[in-house]
Amino acid sequence: MSMTDQIRDRLQAAFSPSVLEVVDDSERHRGHAGFQEGGESHFNVTISSADFADMSRIAQHRAIHAALGDDIMARIHALSLSVDTKG
Repeated sequence: MSMTDQIRDRLQAAFSPSVLEVVDDSERHRGHAGFQEGGESHFNVTISSADFADMSRIAQHRAIHAALGDDIMARIHALSLSVDTKG
């Protein structure tokens, strides 16, 4: 299973979002720190869930990192998050 699919599956299970987009943006970072041949190092995530409504921005990001788990977070270099509270 690709890293994109793993990220999508874990976030879907944790937050039941109304919007979830996971984009592997690794190729745009070729030649920069953290780039890995074959991709799966830099990701952009757009997620919208009512679960985030009562959380600060930092709490939202921490919740997402926790949902992804240490195993995924250790294998990727960059994770850009766009979080919305609409469910």
